[in-house]
Amino acid sequence: MPKKQFSPEQKLQIVLEALKDERHIGDIASEYGVHYSAIHRWKKELLDGADKVYATSKNAKAVAKEKKQQEETIENLYAQVGRLTTQLDWLKKKSGGILSRE
Repeated sequence: MPKKQFSPEQKLQIVLEALKDERHIGDIASEYGVHYSAIHRWKKELLDGADKVYATSKNAKAVAKEKKQQEETIENLYAQVGRLTTQLDWLKKKSGGILSRE
């Protein structure tokens, strides 16, 4: 008999039902056709990874802030390149071609 596969959503539903403690895990296991030890394992995996939910949120904010700073830096550099290009063109024009060695 092939092993029954459960989607992450199904596993979460089963684990949340087990966490409610309204029914015995054996009853939940029978209803969904899964071994009770699998429910215990999924429950442990969920609880062990719960701290990452908020850590990722903090990390996402830090990444967004850094990205915004990088975009501002790039914008400032493009503006500076534009100013310097304009100044160089003006100097070439005023120098009568002395600066251009092309």
